[in-house]
Amino acid sequence: MTRPLEDLALDQLFRAARSYPTWQDRPVSDDQLRTLYDLLKWGPTSMNCLPARFVFLRTEEAKARLVPALMAGNVAKVQAAPVTVIVAYDGRFFDEMPRLWPHDADAATLFSGNAPLAQTTAFRNATLQGAYLILAARALGLDVGPMSGFDSAKVDAEFFPDGRLRSNFLANLGYGDDLGLFPRGPRLDFEEAVTLL
Repeated sequence: MTRPLEDLALDQLFRAARSYPTWQDRPVSDDQLRTLYDLLKWGPTSMNCLPARFVFLRTEEAKARLVPALMAGNVAKVQAAPVTVIVAYDGRFFDEMPRLWPHDADAATLFSGNAPLAQTTAFRNATLQGAYLILAARALGLDVGPMSGFDSAKVDAEFFPDGRLRSNFLANLGYGDDLGLFPRGPRLDFEEAVTLL
């Protein structure tokens, strides 16, 4: 049975969490990245399709390959972050369906014969998995700075030249520097964002 989290956990995941543009000079280890993935992988996706693929850029050389695709305002953020993640999705995620959704032997054919459905399913569920990455990172004591300011076609050409994977969004990971934070932006109230029917 699921139980409510205590306020401290809710603050860390949501209420006090921030999107960081600046970073402390503290490394994130490969073991931390493995732990991060091993947590986020449990988030639900439709038919357990798990289309997201994560490319962790940890070195200056790897990040240099990304820089030409970035909007100017994101270059320094990527260069300073200990890790930048390309959250991508696999256009042939359904090849894994016999293993991931084993109780339906025909699950893969639902997608293999319907390219628009496969694309929508891959993008939607990889986006969910990217959100799980953010929450898992925060749960593990890491800070996150998700970004949309990049040229997807350039990222895909550089990192996924065979066309099977496509980029969705980027996220910097590490230990945020509070000095770089802007004042927290407002949020829509319940009455503005919710319709009860």
